Amino acid sequence: MDASDNPAETGETGETIPTRRRMLALGAVGVSAALTIRPAFAQTAVSVMNCQIPVPGPTGAGKYIDTAGKLVPPGTKGAFPGFARPFTGEEVKRAFRGQTLPGTTYNQSQAYLQYIRRLQAGQSGFTCFASITMSR
Repeated sequence: MDASDNPAETGETGETIPTRRRMLALGAVGVSAALTIRPAFAQTAVSVMNCQIPVPGPTGAGKYIDTAGKLVPPGTKGAFPGFARPFTGEEVKRAFRGQTLPGTTYNQSQAYLQYIRRLQAGQSGFTCFASITMSR
């Protein structure tokens, strides 16, 4: 056994000097932590793309959405009915980059995006929207 494999030694200042074996063990722990964290980031990115934003949310069921993204009574001129299914985070992210939301006209997509931009904490789809805007 060489001197570097001995249990921790005390240096001139009274501090414990880690052994070679101890340093190798610490390195192995660091690699393990990195391998554990990296998949977590990938999973977070996937969940952001699959999260859903209903337009409008359950509290606005039956209402229309005007061009400013506000909920208005059904039949309001220039307003659009709510969409039949929620949009995914990926669809909304693409729409923020210039594409239209799937199954919508340009003006309808713009009204829905305005609605989504106006979401606040506690509203259905807000967490998804916040995740999308943070990852931009």
